[in-house]
Amino acid sequence: MQLYEYTAHELRSLLRSGEVSAAETARALLERIAGTDPQLNAYITVLGDAALEQAGEADRMLKAGDGGALCGVPVGIKDNICIRGVRTTCASRMLENFFPPYDANAIELLRAQGSVFLGKCNMDEFAMGSSTETSYFGTVRNPHDLSRVPGGSSGGSAAAVAAGSAVVAIGSDTGGSIRQPASLCGVVGMKPTYGMVSRYGLIAFASSLDQIGPLARSVRDCAMVLDAIVKGDSRDTTSIMDAQDGFEARLNIDMKGKRVGLPREYFAQGVDEEVRDAVLEAAKTFESMGAVCEECSLPLAEYALVAYYLVSSAEASSNLARYDGVRYGYRAHGAKDHEEMFVRSRSEGFGREVKRRIMLGAYVLSAGYYDAYYKKAQQVRTLIMRDYAALFNKYDFLLTPASPTTAWKEGARIDDPLRMYAADMCTVPVNIAGLPALVLPCGRGEGGLPIGMQIIGPARSDALVLGAGYAYEQAAGGGALRPVDVGGGQG
Repeated sequence: MQLYEYTAHELRSLLRSGEVSAAETARALLERIAGTDPQLNAYITVLGDAALEQAGEADRMLKAGDGGALCGVPVGIKDNICIRGVRTTCASRMLENFFPPYDANAIELLRAQGSVFLGKCNMDEFAMGSSTETSYFGTVRNPHDLSRVPGGSSGGSAAAVAAGSAVVAIGSDTGGSIRQPASLCGVVGMKPTYGMVSRYGLIAFASSLDQIGPLARSVRDCAMVLDAIVKGDSRDTTSIMDAQDGFEARLNIDMKGKRVGLPREYFAQGVDEEVRDAVLEAAKTFESMGAVCEECSLPLAEYALVAYYLVSSAEASSNLARYDGVRYGYRAHGAKDHEEMFVRSRSEGFGREVKRRIMLGAYVLSAGYYDAYYKKAQQVRTLIMRDYAALFNKYDFLLTPASPTTAWKEGARIDDPLRMYAADMCTVPVNIAGLPALVLPCGRGEGGLPIGMQIIGPARSDALVLGAGYAYEQAAGGGALRPVDVGGGQG
């Protein structure tokens, strides 16, 4: 095996035993990026020398017996998460030359572990998209089929993990932006309970929905990353201050007697038959372990997508108001007055999808429409949360598709916003309710394209969700689905 093919927990053993060094591991991953990224475009910025310097420090930590479980493990970072002194663009012209003066909380914690940052992963602009086609720096391609999208908005992170150009990656999930690309790229992705990971240093899209989480090749690797980045943070007022880690240590759970709900709304019209069949087959695997699976109902799920796009767009219009050409970010030159400078800076600095959502958000927050749209969406949100709570009185966790389809052809939906938004129908209800959810592969569809399933648990049941995924992975012989040859080797 090549060094880029190992999982994080396998690398941990090799690094701690001294069989390999962090420096040679980092070099292998950087070479892998050089070999694959001309085809994939998974990275906006590759750190190169800085990564090798970090790897040297990781080797010193390993030799001294210091560092955490991820010491020396190469990590890709989504480009909306701040790293001090490293260009952080949100895949937008608006922040093309932004260099943060501070680290995000998740980055601080990974640094303390001794992790090696390979670079900043490509994404949909300001995390607004489901295909990573809205990036100012170009489209990311799916390692399983280069003519298809990787999902979004963390498409670069998912593609890098799938192709072996990152061992693990960090993404953000506002409406499925970790889980949907994990499904389309055949890797494992986790959206923790809202507030479990600090949002300090995550450039905001929709603050009541955003959450940082891992993408990896196995459930154990996801647990390792969460153990590193889950910690209360007073700089984020929504942070869960008494959040408990130890996820890897709690992976082994007994499925016997566990009650698993299959909400019929997640298997209804709009979900491809091959996806539905693969997830129902996964339910049989849970039953073989002693779990009880049965159909249930989440009546208001059909309204989640509409509520999500109203709430998230409203919050985006507010969060992105700061990019006005005055303080930082892109500024249009040659304007005759301040008003023209504001208008041109925002018109030229933002892409079409971001402007579409800013306009929608401004509209639903405007006088005369606030009660009819934004307030109503928040009321629907409360009702959806109650629906989930009622189900979790009866079921330990829910099992659903992660994406209604497998990866689609590049360009097939980019000019059809409503069809693109429908790609999030399986994931957005989880963000609306602030719940933890794990996506992992459960089969392949036509053309060998990955299919992912989603495990959803009650708030703060992250350990249970990971344990259920781990049990399935062990029983089904799962883990990430390796793509066809990309850049001269399997990912």
